Amino acid sequence: MREWDKIFYSDCKKAKEILGKKSTGVYENSMFTLLLRLTVFTVVLVHCGSSFLYAETFLGQNDQWEAFSNKEAGKMVCYIGSEPIEMRGKYKKRGTSYAMVTHRPSEKSLNVVSIKAGYKHKVDSKVKVIIGNLHFKLFTQDGWAFAHDSKADNALVKAMKQGAEMLVKGISSRGTTTTDRYSLKGFTAAYRSIGRACKL
Repeated sequence: MREWDKIFYSDCKKAKEILGKKSTGVYENSMFTLLLRLTVFTVVLVHCGSSFLYAETFLGQNDQWEAFSNKEAGKMVCYIGSEPIEMRGKYKKRGTSYAMVTHRPSEKSLNVVSIKAGYKHKVDSKVKVIIGNLHFKLFTQDGWAFAHDSKADNALVKAMKQGAEMLVKGISSRGTTTTDRYSLKGFTAAYRSIGRACKL
């Protein structure tokens, strides 16, 4: 199991709580709703402890991408993830960075892309994702980056399936610019495996 997967579980579903999504998979833009969900996240983080750690099923590794399934409150969750193959930036210390794609079919939430930077982003900054000639902008929250809606998620996943590598450019709260390079080798095969696991 790679470091990104261990950290994902020790974060105790942080990405899901920060994302602020409706059960239908449609994003909510209300700041009040986001703050409310962040408050709920804090409560979950305090009380979930270590009981959530490493309950997943390993579905396999395809080149740089690993696939897993798990159950949250009895509902199936499937995801793939990978760490960058190269990280550039003038920083002295940085946490683990990784990219994920997650399915939660019971919530009709599919293809949710989340990227952990390993640092806190500059306030109101965007993360730029480049795959070939395609450019995407993701919003940032507490060290994570997400696409703005399900349409953008779907477009990003489509590009990841067709691309060879992905560049992720971000700016830390200290103004440090970083560029992470991900290999997309094995992405499509890993993606298909979580589709089968979640019966999509």
